[in-house]
Amino acid sequence: MESTLATLIRLTRLTDSSLIVHWFTEGHGLIKTVAKGARRPKSTFAGQLDLFFSGEISFQRARRGDLHALREVSIRSWREGLRQSYTATLVAAYFCQLLESAVESEHPEPALHDLLSRALDHVAAGTPSLRALRHFESELARLLGISDGRCPPEASLREALGHLPAAREELLERLRPRQDFG
Repeated sequence: MESTLATLIRLTRLTDSSLIVHWFTEGHGLIKTVAKGARRPKSTFAGQLDLFFSGEISFQRARRGDLHALREVSIRSWREGLRQSYTATLVAAYFCQLLESAVESEHPEPALHDLLSRALDHVAAGTPSLRALRHFESELARLLGISDGRCPPEASLREALGHLPAAREELLERLRPRQDFG
C-alpha cells in the first residue's frame, strides 16, 4: 500500500457502483484509481470524492496496468469557494486539464503538485481573475522548462503541447474586464 498527498482532478463512472478517480499526486504524479462501491449510499468514500478535493490517499498498485485500487482517503481541503461561482469552477477545471495534458502518468512532479494546490487555493479564496490564469500558465511553462521569455507563456505551452484546453477561450471571454459604453 502506498500513500501520498493528492488532488482529485477528474471522476469517471466505471460501473453502477464504482468510479475511476484521476489524481495529481505529490509523490506519484498523475495516477488513476478505482474506487469500488463509491457510488453506493453507505460507501466509505461517501462525501470524500469530488473535484478539486485534496488530501492524503492510500492505494494499492495494480499488478498489471495503470488502474490502481483506492483504499483510503483523508480530505484536508474541500475548496468550497470553487463551488460558489461557475467561473471559479471553470478556471479550476482549466488548470487541471492543462496540467493533465502537460505531464506523463506516474511521473512525480512535486513542484507541479504545489503549483496546482496553490492555484486552486487562490481561486477558491477569492474571485477568479485573468491575472491568476496567466500566472498559472506562466509558472507551468517555467516549471516545464519551455518558457523562452520571447513569446507569451500560452504560446510556449501551445507549441509544446500541441493545443490548449478548449475551455481557455470561454475563460478569456468571461474574465476580460467589461467596458460599458454609455
